[in-house]
Amino acid sequence: MTNSQVIIDIIDKFSEFIGRSVAWLTLLMAIIAFMVVLLRYAFNVGSIALQESVIFTQALMFLLSAGYILKQDKHIRVDVLYRNFTPRTRAWIDSIGTIVFLLPLCGLIFLVSLGYVGLSWQIKETSPEPSGLPAVYILKALIPLFAFTLFVQGLAECLRNAIALLKKTTEDV
Repeated sequence: MTNSQVIIDIIDKFSEFIGRSVAWLTLLMAIIAFMVVLLRYAFNVGSIALQESVIFTQALMFLLSAGYILKQDKHIRVDVLYRNFTPRTRAWIDSIGTIVFLLPLCGLIFLVSLGYVGLSWQIKETSPEPSGLPAVYILKALIPLFAFTLFVQGLAECLRNAIALLKKTTEDV
């Protein structure tokens, strides 16, 4: 096993672990949403904190699962032409797209979010709603983590495509 393959495997296992762990948040989000509806319509009780919890849980799922989704190749792609290309052509397209678009975008999100998140932590930002959740700054801290995990998985995908492109036959891709 080459050094590149070891790096790819480590990153893939990391993304798998996070993705599978975050998947459980779907159940939590459904339970909280059910509680919001039950409390509202059965007992005429509203809870802004519970409603915000649904939004926060969805944000956690989105931000933390991005690398896993990229690894699983479940991200949004315009497949009109792509699906008809050879594996080698797809590897080229994926490599160029990762290098030109994904990695710079992740870097930009990471850098831009640091000040935004830092200010949120500095003021210990809370929900603007009177009875909302108290620690918005913790959720915002996931933005640079999102960019980092997606960047790292993008590197793994780029390495995987480079290995495939360096192989002599296209059936190995």
